[in-house]
Amino acid sequence: MTDPDRPVERETTVVHTDSGGGGGGVLVGVILVIAVLALLFYLFGGQLLGGKKTDVNVKVDTPAATK
Repeated sequence: MTDPDRPVERETTVVHTDSGGGGGGVLVGVILVIAVLALLFYLFGGQLLGGKKTDVNVKVDTPAATK
């Protein structure tokens, strides 16, 4: 059944477990940073572009105190 003069055949199976990905996480991170910067500019950037100036007079005349 087996031939003693025949060389032994062996198989080698190589399994790669690292996918090498990670580009999706970087993309999501960049989009989040841009969104946060846009939000901060929207909230606090009005002064940078010469936003609407408002002059409010808050002086209130109070009645005189009686003795």
